[in-house]
Amino acid sequence: MNILDLFKKPAKSSVQPEASQLGGQEKPVNGAKPFVEGLVSVKDIIAPSALEVDFDHVRIDGKYYRTCFVAGYPRFVGLNWLSGLINFDASQRVAMYIYPTDGKEILDDLRRKIAEMEAEISTDVQRGKVVNPSTQAKLEDALTLQADLVRGEERFFQFGLYVTVEATTKDELNRMTKNLEAALGSIMLVSKKATLQMEEGFITTLPLCDDKLAISRNMDTTSLATTFPFVSSDLSDDKGIMYGINEHNGSLVIFDRFSMQNYNSVVFASAGAGKSYMIKLEAMRSLMFGTEIIVIDPENEYEVLAEAVGGQYIAFGFGENSKINPFDLSLTVEEGENTLNDKVLTLHKMFKIMLGAMDPMEESVLDRAVMEAYKAKGITPDPETQTREPPLVEDLYKALIGMENERAQNLAARMEKYIKGSFAGIFNQKTTVNLQNKFVVFGIRNLEESLRPVAMHIVLDYIWTVVKKELKKRILIVDEAWYLMQFEDSASFLRGIVKRGRKYYLGVTTITQDVDDFLQTPYGKEIVTNSSIQILLKQHSAAIDLIGSTFYLSEGEKQLLLTADKGEGIFFAGQNHVAIKVIASEEEHKLITSNPEEVMKNKKEFEMKLETKLQETKSQPTNLQVPNNFQETSSKLQTEVKVETKPPALGNFVEPKEEPKKEVKLEEGKSVSFKPVVEVEEPESEVESDLKKRIAIMEEEERLKITEHSKKITKEKEEKEKEEKKLNGTFSNFGPAVAG
Repeated sequence: MNILDLFKKPAKSSVQPEASQLGGQEKPVNGAKPFVEGLVSVKDIIAPSALEVDFDHVRIDGKYYRTCFVAGYPRFVGLNWLSGLINFDASQRVAMYIYPTDGKEILDDLRRKIAEMEAEISTDVQRGKVVNPSTQAKLEDALTLQADLVRGEERFFQFGLYVTVEATTKDELNRMTKNLEAALGSIMLVSKKATLQMEEGFITTLPLCDDKLAISRNMDTTSLATTFPFVSSDLSDDKGIMYGINEHNGSLVIFDRFSMQNYNSVVFASAGAGKSYMIKLEAMRSLMFGTEIIVIDPENEYEVLAEAVGGQYIAFGFGENSKINPFDLSLTVEEGENTLNDKVLTLHKMFKIMLGAMDPMEESVLDRAVMEAYKAKGITPDPETQTREPPLVEDLYKALIGMENERAQNLAARMEKYIKGSFAGIFNQKTTVNLQNKFVVFGIRNLEESLRPVAMHIVLDYIWTVVKKELKKRILIVDEAWYLMQFEDSASFLRGIVKRGRKYYLGVTTITQDVDDFLQTPYGKEIVTNSSIQILLKQHSAAIDLIGSTFYLSEGEKQLLLTADKGEGIFFAGQNHVAIKVIASEEEHKLITSNPEEVMKNKKEFEMKLETKLQETKSQPTNLQVPNNFQETSSKLQTEVKVETKPPALGNFVEPKEEPKKEVKLEEGKSVSFKPVVEVEEPESEVESDLKKRIAIMEEEERLKITEHSKKITKEKEEKEKEEKKLNGTFSNFGPAVAG
């Protein structure tokens, strides 16, 4: 059948029936019918205007098509073994034809084939020849298949596989055909062109279920199941950020977490698996789309990134200026909520972490003391009073001391170390922190290990207070969340923020490497349940069973997590999940890597770059000129000093103020101003700050040199004038004698 036959309309019979055949009456002719129904059918619309069939291609409407069929298959195949063909980067059509066969007929053929191969092997043995390994392997496969067919475990099918590629030129068609053959060869498939049958091949790959080539081979049920092409999920949204590459099909994993039912995510990974690397990449890319980022960073891993994007890094510790008063109120009154009572409940949780377990009587005493501390500052449940200055931990301590009962004194004694003991000055200060940046990092590495859970709780409470004040698109990253999961009260507080964050346009990212402590608590399981995105990177063998049961992983997925490289894992988004590999650009990698060797290398390269810039600055001639005729030194000698700092790529930037010109007075009416040009192209860091200090020292040295030079010239001039006066005086004394 010609391809154009598909679009032919049935021919109308030219023989008209006689009147007797119409019941003795002539059938009236409706002349308007062709005009009502139309003269053009759907087939006329979709039919190609021309068809050119060559021995190795078909040309339709200026495009070239070539069909190949698979003639040879590998001995063993695995799941998704056709992915190389399915994901072939070209315009193509893949057609699979599956034909069920009669089991009895197949068994008869197998018996005959088995008998032939056994006879061949027996003959070789009798003649002393080496048995053909290929024949031996075929016999083993045939015996196994025969047993499966007899037991009903397998069925037999005929399978045909065809591929048609499309190109705009013949050269491109030849190139694509070679690439296709190479792709098929990589998965042990032998392909051939449908030479002299290109039209039949083209029809075969159309969605008509018409196998014109009829080239197939036998396959059992298990082998046939592996040819199913749609075995990998795809996570590529129209909007969002790129998390990585789908390792099943090579597509991009692009996702918008704010399009989900909730905006939260959890990350589980063993140490060194790349969890912080991935989240820093997500934070940086989300920042470019206008999302504000807030990070609780126990290990100062985000400091470099914060500096690079012009963010705000807030460090807590002994001697640091950043303080947060845990008694601060939200000042945001919502219907059905009591701000003061909510804060008191939060303080209860915080003091349980600070002071340890309390019995019900101690909790009651603490509650009265907290209310007394607020009352002493004039703050009551009335919202009008809540704008007043809140109390400090010290005020609570004084309230406990003033109660004069045993439990109050016990609580005061346990609290004393935070007021005037070894931990004084950390949590007993007015708030000095102000979140005025789109990328804010709270660093708590400088705190003692025992203080970190308290600090994380206070910071988390402060962030929650700020979030409720103003509705903005934000992501809160809680790194090393196991610190909070150690205590029931802090775990409960984190759970509450995760559940309520969506109301305030907040997505919470919880990161931990301690899977057991996190998932074996009811709060940890609730956090996972309320997170639409779950990211699993490389796992330790001791935790894989718990991870597998929590996320319902298959054995293959558990094996993937055990053998994954850094930055590889499984990305869950709602009901879909894919194997992912995190990919960052070279510049992104420099900012987010925590590998000590790479960090030192990047730092060294940056220092060398700044040193080169410094040498270039020093080699520039100073534009200073001292007139030969010193009588004309009334003109001012000036060289401009100009410091140019390029603003960071992201974040808030304050334009630096121009430094005033520095002048060195030579004498009245004469001055020298010096202003060297220094360009710093990188965001300011410790190295750059050191460079600026060194430049300032050089500037001071140059100023001193100019001053010394000016003094020297002035002194020489004065000495010269004295000599001239002295000489003139001598000439005047002996002038007449000389004249005579």
